Amino acid sequence: MRSILPLVIGLGLSTPLLAATTALDVANHYADLAQAGYEDALNTARQLDKAVDQLLAQPSEDTLSAARKAWKAARPPYQQTEAFRFGNPIVDDWEGKVNAWPLDEGLIDYVAASYGEESDENPYYNANIIANEQVELSGRTIDARAITPALLRETLHEIDEIEANVATGYHAIEFLLWGQDLNGAGPGAGQRPATDFSTANCTGGHCERRAAYLKAATDLLVQDLEWMTRQWANDGEARKAVTANQGQVGLAAALTGLGSLSYGELAGERMKLGLLLHDPEEEHDCFSDNTHWSHYYDVRGMKNVYTGAYTRVDGAQLSGPSVSELVAAKDPAVDQAVRASLDATLDKMQLLVDSAEKDGVAYDQLIAADNEAGNAKVMAAINALLVQTKAIEKAVAVLELEPIAFEGSDSLDTPDAVAQ
Repeated sequence: MRSILPLVIGLGLSTPLLAATTALDVANHYADLAQAGYEDALNTARQLDKAVDQLLAQPSEDTLSAARKAWKAARPPYQQTEAFRFGNPIVDDWEGKVNAWPLDEGLIDYVAASYGEESDENPYYNANIIANEQVELSGRTIDARAITPALLRETLHEIDEIEANVATGYHAIEFLLWGQDLNGAGPGAGQRPATDFSTANCTGGHCERRAAYLKAATDLLVQDLEWMTRQWANDGEARKAVTANQGQVGLAAALTGLGSLSYGELAGERMKLGLLLHDPEEEHDCFSDNTHWSHYYDVRGMKNVYTGAYTRVDGAQLSGPSVSELVAAKDPAVDQAVRASLDATLDKMQLLVDSAEKDGVAYDQLIAADNEAGNAKVMAAINALLVQTKAIEKAVAVLELEPIAFEGSDSLDTPDAVAQ
């Protein structure tokens, strides 16, 4: 709460004067936004867990469809929390457990022959834990007789420190619900049948183990989000960190997150890289063709942090002291430029949403080599993110913060080398 100065008596004033917003005010509300966002992500993950239970109890196309819808419903609140990455080590150190990508799906389950048999970078590329109760690779034996959360987290996830060995999180669950998207740059997402989870009418083999893997992964997702939600509670470590030094730590964290997600992560690694390579495997939600929404809600999350306003899953409105207020107090033109750039980026992302939801042209089709118009739509969104980043840099300068280094991306900084 902002402090209220006493009434001024004798000057004809009868209303209280609001004290100027401080960095500590902003940091406290920033933590409130984070806690609300992770709570929403947690609650929707719990709904996903219930839908998975129903799928595994009665495998059918209806229960599989319901589980897929629950997965998609869980993405918007989580994606909006990505604005809390980069500036908060407690979030960045944890994030790989829940949203790491891209993944070498052959580690988890069966894949098409076109996937290939091996990779020079990853000896576990085709380990197929679901099909194999024991795996011997690189001089180590993996006992996978029981597929448990502990096996996924402690043994398989990023095994041998290889980032593509993603065994947990949203994208491992996505792969299990949809299977591979074998359509390339053509229309359509993954088409895993519900019978892949049926012990009575099993397709794909090892259906009981596949069910156990899916259940373990969804349980872990809930546990991970429970943990992160606690970090932003009143006595949580994340909240304590951002409110340190009279909120200066939180203010720097907020702007670091905004700039790094805008530039290196979203504009670079998630968008420009796939566009340079024209590779559908480089889209963020590549199994479900849900990438347009993930990109859109990343930008929505950035706007939430800057403006201090968030619409919760249940429709409740959360608002309070914001970075925007601090910037506006110093330079209203810079504040307006940041706000305008966020809105412009959302408009460009909305065009990607409309392409998928209204025109039936998904993100992987937009980045195809022969889709000039689609490439232009994606590039327009990237360019909007770059303008947004420049505006955020000016906000950092206006607030006279210590220099902040935003995350970079080879696809933006040295695109010729990446294309080769």
